[in-house]
Amino acid sequence: MRQTIITLASLALLAGSAIAQAPTEQPATTLNDRLTGDLVPTHDPVIIREGGTYHVFSTGHGDRLIETRTSPDLVHWTAGKPVFTALPDWAKQAIPGSNGIWAPDISYVNGRYRLYYSVSTFGSNRSAIGLATSPTLDPKAKNFGWRDEGLVVMSTREDDYNAIDPNFIIDRDGRHWLSLGSFWTGIKLFELDPTTGKPKDAKAKPYSIARRPAPAGGPALVEAPFIVDHGGYYWLMVSYDYCCKGVNSTYYTVIGRSKAITGPYLGKDGSPLMEGGGSIFLRADLQEQQRFRGPGHAGWLHDKDGKEYVVYHAYDKQANGAPTLRIAPVRWGADGWPVADY
Repeated sequence: MRQTIITLASLALLAGSAIAQAPTEQPATTLNDRLTGDLVPTHDPVIIREGGTYHVFSTGHGDRLIETRTSPDLVHWTAGKPVFTALPDWAKQAIPGSNGIWAPDISYVNGRYRLYYSVSTFGSNRSAIGLATSPTLDPKAKNFGWRDEGLVVMSTREDDYNAIDPNFIIDRDGRHWLSLGSFWTGIKLFELDPTTGKPKDAKAKPYSIARRPAPAGGPALVEAPFIVDHGGYYWLMVSYDYCCKGVNSTYYTVIGRSKAITGPYLGKDGSPLMEGGGSIFLRADLQEQQRFRGPGHAGWLHDKDGKEYVVYHAYDKQANGAPTLRIAPVRWGADGWPVADY
């Protein structure tokens, strides 16, 4: 009897040891964990799908004015040719001293892709937004080719806003809009002519939809608007604090919602985006997010399978702070607010 007890005990110990030594199931990786290929440098990305190909457009570097990337599966990314290799003539004249194109926005309207883009010099609100269009995004297609449509909106030192960081949306009534802005008095919203993609009334005052109040002479850190239509609300994402400082960037993304596209946009707690409020959507101060700093300048993809994604850039501490492409699936919580699985 004693021998039997010992044997059973030994078997139990062996079984426990085997269980302890068995490989544990690895937690499911996020989409960001699986991204591979040409992910750097990516700054201010936007994303769209044409057929079976995903396209990301982002701020240009050097003579690559508007970077392009493609993927068949959202995971493996390949860099393509830039949209421009030189500034359009109108942009050279409008914004002297500028040599880059920033923060594009991509959409498909009336049979052509619309690529809005920013021209400026760092720290100045002498800025302009231009528009280029193409019937397709496929460089191998016979009808592929970007046609520059010229100036859309311009700001000068006399204006209280900065005409960069455009985002296009058609509202539920079929009206066309362009949000834009960086620092100064914040984010503005212009109604567009549906045919031209340019302001419907050049003299109309834009709507103000987000702002970071600051003491006189202080930085009003808000930029990079993107508006999403979902569930009877318009959702406005903006980025707060500083980008462009590598691993020292303090960028993060907040979101608010409104029944009307012109606002007011409020966070989950009711805080107005016109008063620097909103709810945090992308952040980098959580322990598991320590590697990628300053997540911001977010764009959105309503995919054809009904899934939704947020695309953004963050600075990789393991790559000397390189601005890196990041993509996260978005799910809608029980409270009706979006959650990014990043």
